[in-house]
Amino acid sequence: MSGTPSGPSTGSGRAEDAIVEAAEKYRNWGRWGEDDVLGTVNFIDEAKRREAAALVTRGVSISLSQSFDMDGPQNGWRRRTNPVHTMLDSGTDAAFGVQGFPHGFGGADDVIAMPLQCSTQWDGLGHIFDRTMAWNGRPCQEVVTGEGDRVTGMENMAAPVVSRGVLLDVGRALGDGLGTDGELPDGFAITEEHLEATIAAQGASAAVGSGDIVLVRTGRLARAKRDGWGAYAGGPAPGLSFWTAGWLHRTEVAAVATDTWGFEVRPNEFPDAFQPLHQVVIPNMGLLIGELWDLDELAEDCATDGRWDFLLTAAPLKVTGAVGAPLNPIALK
Repeated sequence: MSGTPSGPSTGSGRAEDAIVEAAEKYRNWGRWGEDDVLGTVNFIDEAKRREAAALVTRGVSISLSQSFDMDGPQNGWRRRTNPVHTMLDSGTDAAFGVQGFPHGFGGADDVIAMPLQCSTQWDGLGHIFDRTMAWNGRPCQEVVTGEGDRVTGMENMAAPVVSRGVLLDVGRALGDGLGTDGELPDGFAITEEHLEATIAAQGASAAVGSGDIVLVRTGRLARAKRDGWGAYAGGPAPGLSFWTAGWLHRTEVAAVATDTWGFEVRPNEFPDAFQPLHQVVIPNMGLLIGELWDLDELAEDCATDGRWDFLLTAAPLKVTGAVGAPLNPIALK
């Protein structure tokens, strides 16, 4: 199987027609009411969470977050920088007696400044617009203003994003056949065919259903860990093909996250488009997208015990009005 898209020609001039067609075909506007702020996260209900909780049998917990520090992946693309961590009070201050506390009391305090999407994060429903329209058919200027996302801010996702997680290790399933040792090459477009082949290779526990959170490992982060960040944030990468929009809609997944910076394949399959899958699935489908996740430890654990599903808690930081937010997702097995 190659990494070429399983859809119509991707030549110049096809992009706009393809985006419009997919947006209309997979649009969920009004599906959960005109006031909806959760999009596909609505597929996660209490029964789904009970099902997910029952998957915890070993008591193992695995963080799926990259670090938040100045040695992170950002290189300034889109004005995104790595976190700047500054100490406000330190042991040095305490040792020199400059903190002003009585009876030998001392302490440390710190502050961090960072773009909300500089490391492991969710793209919120107010992050992307399609022809000036935001999620659920709202005019973008009425949703996101200088005050932030006044309708679908990330604070709405702070509680509900807990569900059955499924890891699809496409890098492991296909990478060896490409001679890349469990890693997909940059520019590799993961098609519906590739996703289904991975599910078949991993077995019954990898079956994807309504309300699941699907994690797609490409191996791109593993390569960056080994070879250096380079263009990891903002450059070429493997990722989901534009033509997977139908699969994402049909399976009724609640959210999808990858170990890459942009979720979809880079360069994009249309030479005259920018992130066309984003343009379809966020403002039209209402899909929650995660990027820059670290799926390597989880992949090793899943491969060892032969089980690819788990309880996943993935609450974003409750930043009011944010269009994206960092998180520390935890897989429990």
